[in-house]
This record gives sequence, structure tokens and C-alpha cells, in this order.
Amino acid sequence: MGSKEQRNETTVTEFLLLGFGDLGDQHLVLFLLLLVIYTITMVGNIFIVVLVVVDHHLHTPMYFFLGNLSCLETCYSSTILPVMLANLLHGGHGTISVAGCMTQYYFFGFLAASECYLLAAMSYDRYVAICKPLLYTVLMNAKVCVQLVAASWINGSMAITITIYLVHQLTFCGPSEINHFFCDLDPILELSCSDTHAIKFFTFFLAVVFSLSPFLLTLTSYGCIISAIIRIPSTSGRQKAFSTCSSHLIVVSLFYGTLMIVYMLPKTETLQDLNKVFSLFYTVLTPLINPLIYSLRNREVKVAFRRALAKCCPFERI
Repeated sequence: MGSKEQRNETTVTEFLLLGFGDLGDQHLVLFLLLLVIYTITMVGNIFIVVLVVVDHHLHTPMYFFLGNLSCLETCYSSTILPVMLANLLHGGHGTISVAGCMTQYYFFGFLAASECYLLAAMSYDRYVAICKPLLYTVLMNAKVCVQLVAASWINGSMAITITIYLVHQLTFCGPSEINHFFCDLDPILELSCSDTHAIKFFTFFLAVVFSLSPFLLTLTSYGCIISAIIRIPSTSGRQKAFSTCSSHLIVVSLFYGTLMIVYMLPKTETLQDLNKVFSLFYTVLTPLINPLIYSLRNREVKVAFRRALAKCCPFERI
């Protein structure tokens, strides 16, 4: 009996990612759409990172955080989309080894948690810039900015390292089908033949500790920002102040809003497919809109781009 249980426990060596199910010929359309999105995401975010590094006019706290966010989004998108694209080429679903699945979940969790803290740091930066402008250079000096970014990456790493250690204690003896387009925690736990009550409790506790605090800090910062903007007497002053943080607010709302919908709503079969759609927002669309919003709506980025273009492609006026 013991040998039979051992064989069952070591049976599953790979998982089948079901993706979005049987889409027929539509999976090719989805493949092309996601390929375009991935290309724009990579080019846009890498463009911002390079621009922030090479242009000394952008060596400010705001763009230091933006450069780190773009670097994070580049890695974040590359954790999810290449696997999705490969699976869509094979009819919409594909296999992934257990080790590969754990690796994908590790980097997804690490980058998602780090983004929560990085968005909180960016909201704090906007709070100081708008609510305490005279103290901005003191409160947001280079040392503080580096510490905030380092803390974002370290806290993200700590959260997922503890989670992945607990997941590695599980055994998988079948079935092996993950009803998702990437390796997320809940679908993985559903496949385990171990008792998952303890790990569900610990991961919930970790989510509260590592995600709720940056979320509350972000809410508090924007609450103070909105309150300060309302008190500005002139209409033009209010518009100018709000424009400096509106782009960040859009990214934050989309990221946290869809995360809450997916992870806080009851896990029912009816909502499974809907959760996949909402998961696309924080795994695919957020990394895409970050460079688009910050580059198209930001005058300083546009000017920096023109300067970089002039250096790379000099020409004489005729």
C-alpha cells in the first residue's frame, strides 16, 4: 500500500495548462493580439528604462521610480506571455513541468508583490511633491529613493519565498490539469493531494501582511493628494496638480482593482472563466499601459525622447 501511494505521489511530473479552453481558430487571433501586446510592452518599457538612464534631466525621484517600474514590468510580462504565446500556437493549451510551474509562480508572485510596494513608493513620492513641496528635496533625497526601491524588491522576494517553500512541501498525484493560462497558487493547490488548509491560511496571512500595507499606504497617499488638490483655489492649479498623478492613479486602480476581484471573490465554477479575463488585466494590460500612459501623457518624457532622437539621428536643416 505504501509503495502504491509513493508511485501515485511521484506520478505527476508536469501540468497541463488549459488556458482559455477550446477556442477553435480564434486561438490564432488571440495569439497575434497577445504577440502585438507583448512586443509593445517590451519595447515601451525598455525604452523608458533606457531613457531614464541616459537622460540626466530625468534623474529625479519620480523617474527613478518609473524606471524601476518599467524594469519590473518587462520581467513581469516575460514571466507570463511567452508561455501563453507558446501554448496558443499548440491549440490554446500546453504542458509545463512541475519545476517550471513553480518557477513561473515564484517570479509572478515576486514581481507582483514588489509592484505593490513600488506603486506605494510612487504614491508617497507624489504625496510629498504635492502636499509638501518645500520639503520634497529633503524627504525624497537619493538615499531615501534607493531605500524605498530596495525595500520594494526585498519585501516582494520575502513574501513569495515563504510561499514557495510551503508549496514545495506539497505532493501531486493527479489530476494534472490547471484551469488557467499560467501557474497561479489556487489552481496549483486544487491539484495537490496533500492537506492544503495550513498553506491556505499562511498564504492568506502573508497576503494581508505583504499586500495590505502597501495598498493602505497608497490609498492614504492619494486621499491626502485629492484633499490637497481640492483646496487649491485656482482651476488651472488643480488641473496641473492632478495631471502629475492621474497616470499613476490609473495604473494603481487597474492593478489593485482586478487583483481584488480575482482573489477576493468566491471561487466558483461560474466565475472561473471570468477570473481568467480579469487576470489578463494585471498580468498583460498593466505592463502594456504603463509605458503608454507615462510616455504619451508626459511632456518631460516627450522632450527627453526628442533629445535622444536628435543625438542618435543628427541632421542639418536645409
